[in-house]
Amino acid sequence: MRSAGSARKDPKDDRNRVPHPSHRHAAPSAPWPWVDLEDEVDKAQLECPSPPIPPPCDHKNCGGCWKGYPQSRFPNWTKRQVIKSKIYSAIRDYSREKDCICHRVDVDSNGFFTNPGPIIASHGEENQVWNELIHEERPEGTRVRALFLQDVSGPVLQMLGAKYNIEPFFWSSSLNWIPSRFQEEIQPGVGDHITITLTFLRSMSNHDAVQLNASFAKSTDTLTKPRTFLGSQNIDPHSPLVLYSNDRLLVLDLLAVHLIRNVNGSTIISFHPSLNLPTTTADFLHERIRFAGQSVYWQSMFQKSTDPTFVLLTFVWHAMYAWDEALENLYEHICSLETRVISTAEMPLTRELHIIRAHHLHYQSLLDDFSKHIAFIQDTHNPALDHLSKADRDFNKRIMDRECANLLTEAKRLNAELHMQERRLKNVMGLVFSSVNITDSRYMRQMTEAAVRDSAAMKQIAYLSMVFLPASFVAGVFGMNVSEINPGTLGTMVRYVEIALPLTVATIWIVIAFQSKYIFPPNVGFIQRLAWPGYMLFQMIKRKQKQREELSSAESYSISVKEELLEPL
Repeated sequence: MRSAGSARKDPKDDRNRVPHPSHRHAAPSAPWPWVDLEDEVDKAQLECPSPPIPPPCDHKNCGGCWKGYPQSRFPNWTKRQVIKSKIYSAIRDYSREKDCICHRVDVDSNGFFTNPGPIIASHGEENQVWNELIHEERPEGTRVRALFLQDVSGPVLQMLGAKYNIEPFFWSSSLNWIPSRFQEEIQPGVGDHITITLTFLRSMSNHDAVQLNASFAKSTDTLTKPRTFLGSQNIDPHSPLVLYSNDRLLVLDLLAVHLIRNVNGSTIISFHPSLNLPTTTADFLHERIRFAGQSVYWQSMFQKSTDPTFVLLTFVWHAMYAWDEALENLYEHICSLETRVISTAEMPLTRELHIIRAHHLHYQSLLDDFSKHIAFIQDTHNPALDHLSKADRDFNKRIMDRECANLLTEAKRLNAELHMQERRLKNVMGLVFSSVNITDSRYMRQMTEAAVRDSAAMKQIAYLSMVFLPASFVAGVFGMNVSEINPGTLGTMVRYVEIALPLTVATIWIVIAFQSKYIFPPNVGFIQRLAWPGYMLFQMIKRKQKQREELSSAESYSISVKEELLEPL
């Protein structure tokens, strides 16, 4: 049994990294929300006689139906599915010490952006917050109200979901960082709901990243190390990419927006994750959207068009700005790598380049998905505009097509820039390998020259030995203790030959047996290799026999050919 300390955490439950998305659970078009192939179907829900779609609630005498959300509005979301989608943990395991702040922005019929003040939901004040939500009265002429959820608590999630009848897929996609886009709750002439959840790239300084969240320092411990281009990062495209050259950090961010389009007033809900990552905060985006209302260009559109989707486009422009800044910083870093490769050829640089290329591939898929979200907004008709005249509908459609075309053009430009950076990365990697090969070739040349010098020296020593060899041989012969040379000794020349000759033959026999890999086939034992003279004799006889057979075959063939030629026609 494993101890608690040895148990590995599921990567999707790690609050220090962006989870890998499960795209099959992205939209309500999937008929089995958060039920995988090996999961069991809830038998009680399967046999439930109640209708799958409960009647709408006016929230006047329901006694707080929000407490049962999402099952109260979507019975097919059983407890097991709610737990697996992380909605259960968001409802139950939120921080009670932090207040959930709901920043608000109102857009009136004149295109003015105003701040009605935040809604602060403290723990234990759920009833007051619920009453404020269901009895809220918007100022006259308010066309759109945008809500930015900071440190969303479980009760606030349930209240908003119950009041606006929000499909739980919005919360599950936002909590699990699953890119999604879908339209639901379509009511001709009244309105609909559309959800946009996308992951985009954002650039920020290393200092701001650490200051934003102290717990994020665990994932960015390389920031405190000495400046270097040699990567100490892992190849994980979901983790931040550290750009040492310009002291920047490329992180993944989330844009999760649910737009409720209605003839009686539209609502935008912006979800902001509570992971230990430097993502866009609710108050930051709240300020940016308010500042977009100061644009003369956009205010003119807000005045002329009643379509709340134009407010949604300002959220998309925030992601577009982030993409452009991030790729600009990445381009600067690639240029710095090129300069470093030219000045020095360090093989570890290839690791840094491979890490950037792995992130590049992931960024490419995110940017492609970003373009699909823009096209979805452009192509999704707003039923709340059906009551307008044909001229007004055509005007809204024309303006929407123009603005979405502007966004798509920017997305194509970013795609082209990504492709250009990819080609430059390949060029830099080729330059690194070429530089390393040139360096290796230089080292090999130096080693070859040294070997040639050593060979010449050894040859000189061999020549010198050849000069002294005859004299050494003569000295050895005359130094023998045999009676023929040194009278009075017991040894004789015959005894010397009797001992030296067999010893020489035995030595040659054993040496050839050890070197018999050139004679015997592989995997032959040493005892068998000792019989190398017999094996060589056998091979010689076999070869002679084969030559005789080939010669006999050739002669018989020649005779048969001559006989065929001599036959009369």
